Amino acid sequence: MRMQSESTLFGIKASEGTFNDRAFDSCTFHLDADIASNGSGEAIGISTRPFKFGKSDEFQKWKHLGKSLPIRVICTFDVVAASDNKTQLTLVDIKPMDMARASGEAAARIAKPAPGTTA
Repeated sequence: MRMQSESTLFGIKASEGTFNDRAFDSCTFHLDADIASNGSGEAIGISTRPFKFGKSDEFQKWKHLGKSLPIRVICTFDVVAASDNKTQLTLVDIKPMDMARASGEAAARIAKPAPGTTA
């Protein structure tokens, strides 16, 4: 199942190289997440949670926003059942909020007939 959600992006990290003769190449987005209370105590506030998305070259697409962080983003997640009645979220798309709004507005303009015409 796919789910869209607004979130706050606090940081991005590109990782590329080898470790123990194994290559790795990823990009990690640090998004806000509520701190959950559990059996060992109560909690309030927000922390960040890492989500892998793309390879290290994804970082270059976001680098120009570095001084603007944190920023609001729209995320698309795959939600799947995991063990122990939990769910697993996989980040499958992320866009800065202004860019996502702009593309939505452009799509609305395209879908809307021009004045004086019919659809």
